[in-house]
Amino acid sequence: MPNTNGILGRKVGMTRVYNEMGRSISVTVIEAGPCKVLQKKTVGKEAITPSKSGFWRKKSPD
Repeated sequence: MPNTNGILGRKVGMTRVYNEMGRSISVTVIEAGPCKVLQKKTVGKEAITPSKSGFWRKKSPD
């Protein structure tokens, strides 16, 4: 299984930036971090140590 890099965050919105030639480029604005490890599991069949990460607010009990 290949290693995968990523970012954990929340989409804030969209905006645009301009390159050196004045052309606009649409970009996504992401609020990222801090991320917390929520759960660690024992080594499974694939000999990996899975974990669950979280971002944003904890849900309040209703």
